[in-house]
Amino acid sequence: MFIEQPARFLRWIYPHAVWRMDSSVKAVYLTFDDGPIPEATPFVLDVLARYGIKATFFMVGDNVRKHPDVFRQVVEAGHRIGNHTFNHIGGLRWLSKNYLKNTEKAQEIIERNLHSAEAAERNAVHLFRPPHGWMRTDQYRTIRRQGYQIIMWDLVTRDYSRRLNAEQVLANVKRYARNGSIITFHDSLRSIDKLKLILPEALEWLIAEGYDFRVFD
Repeated sequence: MFIEQPARFLRWIYPHAVWRMDSSVKAVYLTFDDGPIPEATPFVLDVLARYGIKATFFMVGDNVRKHPDVFRQVVEAGHRIGNHTFNHIGGLRWLSKNYLKNTEKAQEIIERNLHSAEAAERNAVHLFRPPHGWMRTDQYRTIRRQGYQIIMWDLVTRDYSRRLNAEQVLANVKRYARNGSIITFHDSLRSIDKLKLILPEALEWLIAEGYDFRVFD
């Protein structure tokens, strides 16, 4: 449970980050990290479109640079976009000035590729998720001062883990999803084989349980 649902002390370290939405509302917030890539993101988009669900994609800036066409597919489908640094770097291993430059570089390329006014307005509030869920406290404070809303998670499915099979990932969704959960999947090479097996089933289970699907304002 330490991994799938973050421990309370982590929430204390970043008290103004968003870990869970309103627990009184039967809704979940789907998020996908580490894309966009052609091997995974289009599949995720197709599944979400099949169920009429919007999600938030926390994107690695270098992937946006390399795959602008896939980025545009996400934007044109009406999903929210978040910043996940340019090179998917962990803040604890980097000097703060370099970490913040990397984050700024990602934001610049994301904004440069938001061609339509509608897309820019939809993403006017900057969303940020630190890779691996960690950053130094000064990085955290600076990113907040820069106007970002820092989005963590209430449930990480661990679809990236080589130690879990697809059914175990699905079991994590069923065990830990609750009102206001921010659920993290990954549109990545490490996750796509599992997602192809269980993402539709996970969505159908959440729908059957009566959850609404929302994105961040």
